[in-house]
Amino acid sequence: MSKSLPFTFFQMHPKALLLEWQQEPNLDLLHEINCFKTNIESHFKDICQITQGYCTLLIQWKNELENLTEIKAQLETQFRNIDSAQRHKKSKHWTLPVCYEGEFALDLEELSSELNLSKEEIVSRHSQPTYNVFFIGFLPGFLYLEGLDPRLFFPRKKTPRLKISKGAIAIGGKQTGIYPSQSPGGWQIIGNTPIPLFNPDKKNPCFAASGDTLSFDPISYEEYQLILKAKNPIQYLTKKG
Repeated sequence: MSKSLPFTFFQMHPKALLLEWQQEPNLDLLHEINCFKTNIESHFKDICQITQGYCTLLIQWKNELENLTEIKAQLETQFRNIDSAQRHKKSKHWTLPVCYEGEFALDLEELSSELNLSKEEIVSRHSQPTYNVFFIGFLPGFLYLEGLDPRLFFPRKKTPRLKISKGAIAIGGKQTGIYPSQSPGGWQIIGNTPIPLFNPDKKNPCFAASGDTLSFDPISYEEYQLILKAKNPIQYLTKKG
């Protein structure tokens, strides 16, 4: 008897299936979902989009799903085909320069007061960890990063701002994230990066991918301006692996 699947199928639309894992987010699950997503993309030729969450995959087909039983069987096969080499595939590590000063740190003063930490300690605690890129959304290129120091956990704003600057570095609950473009948002803003994060003209529009790791390198306001004015700011984004 084959081992039961760790996820459940939900048909969300005539053209869409949601696969949901009943687990807390963790690195093993992240690697499992990433490998499974790769297998699905290579097997099914009529998929238009796969949207990844912490514990979910939303798969959207170009046409309505006529034989759901067969499609579920194919998905199960692709899940069983995940091998150890896939799970241990080497990821990339990125180092992103961030300015935590002045106009870029809109909520740093409030966080300092609410958390009873100096602004310097918040910056230190935020920039020291190595973060894991779990998935990308709600905006194209918005990175959801796990690994935030628990001392910095802080809820989102009750009333979101109507305009968050491109490149804003923010805290929302137990996560930290990066706004790739100007948008409304309710996360606590503590810094900004001068590096362009999303380019729709590229084959891979976002520099990072789910499963990568990332760290922040604090820079001064003057360094920020120098990078921003550089002919090719992306050269200041450090990659390893």
